[in-house]
Amino acid sequence: MHVPDGFIDAPVSVAAGVAAAAAVGLGLRGARRELTAGEGPGAGDGRTAPLAGLVAAFIFAVQMLNFPVAAGTSGHLLGGALAAILVGPWTGILCVSVVLLLQGVLFADGGLTALGVNITTMGVVTVVVAYTVFRGLLAVLPRTRRSVTVASFAGALLSVPAAAAFFTLLYALGGTTDVPVGKVFTAMVGVHTLIGLGEAAITAATVGAVLAVRPDLVHGARGLATPLKLRVGGELVDAPAAAPAAAPAAAGRPVTRIWATGLVTALVLAGFVSFYASASPDGLEKVAADQGIDAKVEEHAAAGSPLADYAVKDVADARLSGGLAGALGVGATVVVGTGVFWVARGRRRTPATVDA
Repeated sequence: MHVPDGFIDAPVSVAAGVAAAAAVGLGLRGARRELTAGEGPGAGDGRTAPLAGLVAAFIFAVQMLNFPVAAGTSGHLLGGALAAILVGPWTGILCVSVVLLLQGVLFADGGLTALGVNITTMGVVTVVVAYTVFRGLLAVLPRTRRSVTVASFAGALLSVPAAAAFFTLLYALGGTTDVPVGKVFTAMVGVHTLIGLGEAAITAATVGAVLAVRPDLVHGARGLATPLKLRVGGELVDAPAAAPAAAPAAAGRPVTRIWATGLVTALVLAGFVSFYASASPDGLEKVAADQGIDAKVEEHAAAGSPLADYAVKDVADARLSGGLAGALGVGATVVVGTGVFWVARGRRRTPATVDA
């Protein structure tokens, strides 16, 4: 759903850019709380920024894997739901924003003047809708890991047509072509509901996989443990809190192994599996072509980039060219993303120790 330059006029694009900048600014502040939540001496301090950077890189990689959803139409992960549930909503907005920025600048994917439109649509709306649905369901479902997976599926599923509806709103306010808004809305929401099924499956599978090995690393699963109850004098009361474990990392695989496994997975997906992705236009491209809202599309300012269209310039072999571009994109995203999250996280003070 990467909106190119020329779909939305300048005033609405500027307004969306201001909204996106505000969301990123708030995200930088909110992400600090999310990235330091639950940290303590020996509890993985300093590892949250690389993990968040890895989530951004994974989203970049999976976005390259277009899957067929209808005749002549494909879809791909938007990633807002996945990021929000894994690392928190504010950090999730930053994750998707980093991905969209690098895609626009390095790969000519998504217009540069439409960057604000893409961030608000694919980053902010998806995160807000998905995380609201996710939290709402967790409030009424049993406090189990399965509930987290189910809520992840539902939040991701609804976030995609919500983003499509929001794009239609922006088109109604500043579309550059004269196409009835009702037709755009019906087409966009219809095809993106199908794409949402793919988004939901990928999100639930990924969240479930992380829950299986390190549930403490899933932001949306924190605090789900039900307090132990004791019957005292015929009444149920909370049992005294147990002493904290000396090394939380012992609860599952070490964080470094999780990070390395995730990075290798992202590189394989972007560098190899992406070659087999559907070549059909995605939902927005298909609707734009069918309805004629792409009549005034503009050439991308970064069309001459060495990595434009996810291919390395001057590398003749298509498989090698696309694989190298995907791997470079994953590397750039994890580096830039980790840097952004280090800044957002800030320097955390640890209590001084006194030798006995």
